Amino acid sequence: MRSEPVVWLSSSLLLFLFTACLLGPLLPLAPDTRIDLNNRLLTPSGKHWLGTDELGRDILSRLLSGGRVSLLISLVVVSISLTIGTALGSICGYAGGWIDDLVMRAADVLLAFPGILLAIGLISVLGPSIASVITALVMLGWVSYARLARSLTLKLRELAFVSSSISIGASRTRILIYHVLPNLLPTLIVQASFGFAGIILAESSLSFLGLGVQPPQPSWGSMLSDGKNHLLDAPHLTVFPGLAIFFSVLCLNLLGDALRDYLDPRKSVSVAIN
Repeated sequence: MRSEPVVWLSSSLLLFLFTACLLGPLLPLAPDTRIDLNNRLLTPSGKHWLGTDELGRDILSRLLSGGRVSLLISLVVVSISLTIGTALGSICGYAGGWIDDLVMRAADVLLAFPGILLAIGLISVLGPSIASVITALVMLGWVSYARLARSLTLKLRELAFVSSSISIGASRTRILIYHVLPNLLPTLIVQASFGFAGIILAESSLSFLGLGVQPPQPSWGSMLSDGKNHLLDAPHLTVFPGLAIFFSVLCLNLLGDALRDYLDPRKSVSVAIN
């Protein structure tokens, strides 16, 4: 991976973006909620590096604050979804029976609905908030990890090292934790990198529709929504949050592709033979 310039470039951009978002409160910027109607719709300048919005709020400050929200939501959703999906999928794949049927039929029901529409329906019931967004995305996100973990476990349980563990009397729990799970993690980590990008897009979409992060807390999606009425007279209101979403999702997908190639055992064997 060290020889891949795309990996270095995407990693550097992500590190810069996430570091800037995390260190945003320490930077000498105006508060993201400060309203200054005398300086509304200013273009980028030395005082306001990315300009101001229709209420005179500093766009850079709001962009970094919104990035922290997106980063927090994505990290929480991916962590919970990965944990739940891996646990359920590995248990279903190894144990089978009615547990497998029950969990997989529930997953099929969730997959039968368009994800964004189901998330909108759940948030409409729960009420717009960060907690509601996390709850809705977790209820949808665990399915992909569960199905992937189940399919991998079905293959792993037929291999020789699992049969050897069974022959010496190892329990199902020990086999799952010490033998199956370590072999699932590389593939699931790659899936999580793509899932991280998907959660950023989903959260931005919900916030754009007014169902995600609520004012006065900024988010990239709500900033796009606020700036859509000023596309001609102040395009910087939508350009900068749009670029933040674009580059973060693009870099995460590029890293996911690189991890998939790096962790592919068939490629590793091919390289070793050559």
